[in-house]
Amino acid sequence: MLDVKRIRENPDWVRQGLNARGASTDAVDTLLRLDEERRRLLTEVETLKSQRNAASKQIGELKKKGEDTTAAQAAVRDVGEQIAALDVRVRASEEETQRGLLMIPNVPHASVPVGQDDAANPVIAQEGTPREFAFEPRTHIELGEWLGLFDFKRAAKMSGAGFALFTGAGARLQRGLIQYLLDVHTRDHGYTEVWPPALVNAGAMTGTGQLPKMAEDMYRLAADELYLIPTAEVPVTNFYREETIDRALPVLLTAYTPCFRREAGAAGKETRGLIRLHQFDKVELVKFTTPETSYAELETLRADAEDILKRLGLVYRVKALCTGDLSFAAAKCYDLELWAPGHKGWLEVSSCSNFEDFQARRAGIRFRDVEGRLRFVHTLNGSGVALPRLVVAILENGQQADGSVILPPPLVPYMGGVDRLVPRA
Repeated sequence: MLDVKRIRENPDWVRQGLNARGASTDAVDTLLRLDEERRRLLTEVETLKSQRNAASKQIGELKKKGEDTTAAQAAVRDVGEQIAALDVRVRASEEETQRGLLMIPNVPHASVPVGQDDAANPVIAQEGTPREFAFEPRTHIELGEWLGLFDFKRAAKMSGAGFALFTGAGARLQRGLIQYLLDVHTRDHGYTEVWPPALVNAGAMTGTGQLPKMAEDMYRLAADELYLIPTAEVPVTNFYREETIDRALPVLLTAYTPCFRREAGAAGKETRGLIRLHQFDKVELVKFTTPETSYAELETLRADAEDILKRLGLVYRVKALCTGDLSFAAAKCYDLELWAPGHKGWLEVSSCSNFEDFQARRAGIRFRDVEGRLRFVHTLNGSGVALPRLVVAILENGQQADGSVILPPPLVPYMGGVDRLVPRA
């Protein structure tokens, strides 16, 4: 959520940011009208309260003199009724202003390239060169079926399209990857592991920006007013919701969770296999930082996610998202994409974002600076990393002509010493 004072004092800055996103500026104009009305009502209330205080004081003086105060008391009661009525209007105005603020996206950082969609996202780094095959590389679907790693037909019978059922070595690979990712981030990158709930309330979803704008993309349990999380970003960022952080910043947290997304089967998207799922596993990285250090912390966050891909020996590239491709809450974001030879393309496996104080304002997360002032923290998060497309890249890049798959060396201990996946006997 943006600071209403900043919008009031510099509306053109917000309008320019929304225009760069390709978003309407109507909400800004509406908000400014609401804010003006709210402040007018507050001024009127304060004026009436001042009048009431003066009249009450005058009544006290009249009583000391033994004079009749009936008319004066009636006038004070009338002013009190006006104040009560205005208080109701002030509360309604404040609530409407708050709802308006919740619908305005974050303003992109000045360093974000301007563009309309992913076609305008520049590649700013690449690690490795795609492997040349002496045979036509298979897709992860072909490899998985041949090796007995997953069963999409049975998953569909259980849950419908967009779900995966991992079996045998595929299930162990999932478990091993989760443990490996958490081990690296906690042991080598300095994150503290948490294991949060997979169901959260509307307040938590609102705090990170999923609600109210993206309500239709969420799985909602109406009877309990709870939502299945789309990412661990939601519960982990809400770790300090409505609190003042009483420890030195930055605070680094990591978590494994299942993730749930209704929009996984969106039209025009690749939906076969593991590319887009309604339920998938992910290890998330979250940072709470000072405003002065958040952009340096974004670079180390990105480096932590990249380190996983480097250790696994995978070819990847980094894109800087343009203004039109940023998420609703992000001020700046990098996407990490893995090369998948069977898919014949790049697959996003991590988004590393700085939200500045946008989420912290919504969630009420503050800290005290060195001068003792209460300020909003900056929040950042990134996938460290998402498993489905990581599995795709591991299978498709490690495949051999006979259909077996050589696993990256760091995963061998997590697979019980198995370094190559072969069909079950």
